[in-house]
Amino acid sequence: MTPRGDAGRAVSVRGILSLDALRNSPDFRRLFLATFGSGVGTYLAVVALTVDVFDRTGSGAWVSALLIADFLPVILIGLLFAPLVDRLSRRRLLIVSDLVRAAVFCVLPFATSATTIVALAAVVGIATGFFRPAVYAGMPNLVDDAALPEATSLFQTVENLTWMVGPVVGGIVIAVQGPDLAYWLNAATFVVSAALLARISAARLQAGTVESRGHWRDIGDGFQVVLRSKALLAVLVVWNVVMLGNAAINVAEVVLAKVALDSGDIGFGVLVAASGLGLTLGSFASGTAVDRIGLGSLYALGIGLMAVGYAIAAVAPNIYVAVPAVVLATFGNGAAVVCNALFVQRGAPDELRGRAFTVIMSSNYALLGVGMVGAGALTDAVGARWVWGGAAAVYLVAGLLAFALAPSRREATA
Repeated sequence: MTPRGDAGRAVSVRGILSLDALRNSPDFRRLFLATFGSGVGTYLAVVALTVDVFDRTGSGAWVSALLIADFLPVILIGLLFAPLVDRLSRRRLLIVSDLVRAAVFCVLPFATSATTIVALAAVVGIATGFFRPAVYAGMPNLVDDAALPEATSLFQTVENLTWMVGPVVGGIVIAVQGPDLAYWLNAATFVVSAALLARISAARLQAGTVESRGHWRDIGDGFQVVLRSKALLAVLVVWNVVMLGNAAINVAEVVLAKVALDSGDIGFGVLVAASGLGLTLGSFASGTAVDRIGLGSLYALGIGLMAVGYAIAAVAPNIYVAVPAVVLATFGNGAAVVCNALFVQRGAPDELRGRAFTVIMSSNYALLGVGMVGAGALTDAVGARWVWGGAAAVYLVAGLLAFALAPSRREATA
């Protein structure tokens, strides 16, 4: 519902600020366009990779291996190589990551086995593991702090849009031409992204040179900044709990749609689309909501909406009730994810911000992987409704933790 009167005008003005960041900051606009273009290509290629591996093997285990190859490098980077995001030039790191991914997708059309595809996907995962924290660590240097919520919100909104659009386009491309064309298109998006990033001054993405105190001490500094900052520790604890719920939701979603709700493949597709819609709306709305209700309050509220929405979906009698419930849940998810980024961006100094992002991301993905292993067995044992209900309870715990741990604006600023 659109607010009326003065409040409505305030929302309109704040909404324009996000677009002003694109118009008035050329470097932010280049970073935005680079990540948007490569994001569309990436999600397009995810469909192609999955279809390619499954068609070659007919095995769900191989598909699982592909997914693990995508996020396992993020965990290893956070544990072993996080200081590189701060020590190296972030611009150079972003450009090299793009060029490596472009090269991999140029090779993929010639891959002769599923093993080769999974190995190449792991290389892509390594490059992405460096790219994402470098983007979010460098972004605060491109905009004023007052515009940071809108800028981060806009970034996350567009990422969710690519998550919605990319798989649809990928499905069409694969149906018409097969996975090879999708690989070539994705390679092109990474080349364009690298060209845009090359036009950003290296000094704009990094406040200064970071001297090494020794690799292992540098890694320790990354863990220390997370554990000693109230804002970062809140994100680490709260989102690790949320990831356990996310694992349960992701694994049991197809079973809920096709078995519990008896809605078939179409119902499953609609449920996935509902997730994308909710994430997009939530991340977009968060840019203005941060200033209206506060970062900590929005964080707890967003996770609370996840608990309520998924609890309703767990007991929904049909897909028509489940879909709006999922939109509500993922609306909260989208807002909370923006809060995560803002807590880290404001809570870590620039020379440690890349390490903070990689440490937290690696921890999150590790919990996600563990949760997925357990969720599969649990779904088979008790059914999708109970698993989703359990996930809602997990989100409720996370929401209470967010309410207790999330700092005020002053406490959240490094």
